[in-house]
Amino acid sequence: MAKKHTKIEDYGFLSDTQAGALVSCDGCVDWLCFPRFDSPACFASLLGDEKNGHWRFFPEDKVKKTRRRYRGDTLILETELETANGAVRLIDFMPPRGENPEIIRIIEGLRGKVSMRMELIIRFDYGHIEPAVRKSWQHEGFEAIAGPDGLIFRSPVETKRGKNRTVAEFTVVKGDRVPFVLTWFASHTDPPRTKDPEEGLRDTEKFWRDWTKQFQSEGKWRDAVVRSLITLKGLTYAPTGGLVAALTSSLPEQIRGERNWDYRYCWLRDAALIFLVLMRAGYRAEATSWRDWLLRAIGNSPAEMQTIYGVRGERRVNEYEIPWLSGYENSRPVRIGNAAVNQFQLDVYGEVLAAMWQADDAGIKMTEPDWPVMVDLIQFLESHWQDPDEGIWEVRGGRQHFTHSKMMAWLAFDRAIKLVENYEDALSEHVGRWRKIRDQIHAEVCDRGYDKKKKAFTQVYGSEALDASLLTMPLIGFLPTSDKRVRNTVGAIERELMEDGFVRRYRPNECGVDGLPGTEGIFISCSFWLASCWHLLGRKKKAKELFERLLDLRNDLGLFSEQYDLREKRQLGNFPQALSHVSMVACARILGNEDLLFARAH
Repeated sequence: MAKKHTKIEDYGFLSDTQAGALVSCDGCVDWLCFPRFDSPACFASLLGDEKNGHWRFFPEDKVKKTRRRYRGDTLILETELETANGAVRLIDFMPPRGENPEIIRIIEGLRGKVSMRMELIIRFDYGHIEPAVRKSWQHEGFEAIAGPDGLIFRSPVETKRGKNRTVAEFTVVKGDRVPFVLTWFASHTDPPRTKDPEEGLRDTEKFWRDWTKQFQSEGKWRDAVVRSLITLKGLTYAPTGGLVAALTSSLPEQIRGERNWDYRYCWLRDAALIFLVLMRAGYRAEATSWRDWLLRAIGNSPAEMQTIYGVRGERRVNEYEIPWLSGYENSRPVRIGNAAVNQFQLDVYGEVLAAMWQADDAGIKMTEPDWPVMVDLIQFLESHWQDPDEGIWEVRGGRQHFTHSKMMAWLAFDRAIKLVENYEDALSEHVGRWRKIRDQIHAEVCDRGYDKKKKAFTQVYGSEALDASLLTMPLIGFLPTSDKRVRNTVGAIERELMEDGFVRRYRPNECGVDGLPGTEGIFISCSFWLASCWHLLGRKKKAKELFERLLDLRNDLGLFSEQYDLREKRQLGNFPQALSHVSMVACARILGNEDLLFARAH
């Protein structure tokens, strides 16, 4: 039985806070990277077809109805498949419990009698390498081994080897619970001992319920906020505190286009924003862990701070293309790694310094080794804030003087000053100089970044093109919403970047800054920024309406990708996308009159 292609929004997300998987609405695992988020996938049919690896269960009879949900406030995914003869529930989860990540699938009989089939196709190295598969009596399962990777598959159901795959046929009646477990291990070691799948289910449920109980805030959109917080936690790499931007690589910003990027790494910008959201929600352990990860990643060379690192702080995440994968719906090329690692992105310094200041202000105090790092970052910025950069959108059309980048350089100096002011004697000799530079940047942005003819802050100095990143201007406290220039900019973005009530980040075909062909969808985060600005401008009803329209773009499990195709009514880009969920949580706080993501400057 051939498997139909799955839309991005029809996937569910699993994570053990080390690795992650995508499960289609009909119960097929099409993407799984072991043992880390950024490891080569062993199931890569998401970016190819079944020969590139997947794991599916399906009834022999035609499926009449499908339903799915997460079990309460957890990442335990439950998918119900109903046929004419009965119904089963697929319970999918990844226990956060050790050095051998695994995915467990339990088939539960709900009604009647259902004849089921299983198909397991393992292909290491992004669907490229077929492993050696053998029955292991000693370790009670099928072992699949190639290069450094090993997987062991265990189940009480009789399984057998078909043509280049492992298959099984079994029958489920009401009350049955049939487990299937796939566990990763280093191929030069023995597989781990068998663990009770039901115990793993109980442990996983307890883990997520205990974690979500720490969030005490109430509000109109609490359920949506909690689901986004769970998703962000699912994108954290627990062993180090690293925070990845998304689970996937190369899901397109335009179907059959080439705007396909690998987001399975730690962007300092995205990670700093995740950090702020989790800290504000009361998750100090995650916040502290990321702050420590940041200091390790930077090491003793703050002047060489990168925009992107691996989950353990690796610096080499160089980009290359994979020719054997056809791409999601023929969107090519498929890219692994990201060339943005070699870019200069000025705004990152602002997000990082803002995160360090707000952590300190919240009680996660700067320690003695932290101060030299902070000073080195600012001293580097003193010499380079006037340089052109590739900007927040990581353009590939050459460096320019992006207004948003300069604004975020101002934020870096402003928050560094506030950090020092929290301590009477610490580094006070620098503060006067930093204040002068901060004020100089502010004056330059207001002079060169604002187009009087256009009556708006523009994307690049001297350009008339608009950029939705400038909606963050009042959110960071650069200028208040009472300032006429801010109101004018919001109005210009409404006129030129809005489509069907949502916001594009810029118009690629008009401004030409990104050096890439094609176009893209509306940008979910930018639309949340507009809703936040409307609320601060007193247009609260309109802000609430936009916020709730954006919530409607989530899939049935409460998950966002990066973008949305208004014409085709579908999600685009890597999934689930941390920045989209961060922006939603931050906007909910603003609409609830709690606070801004970045504390006010004045």
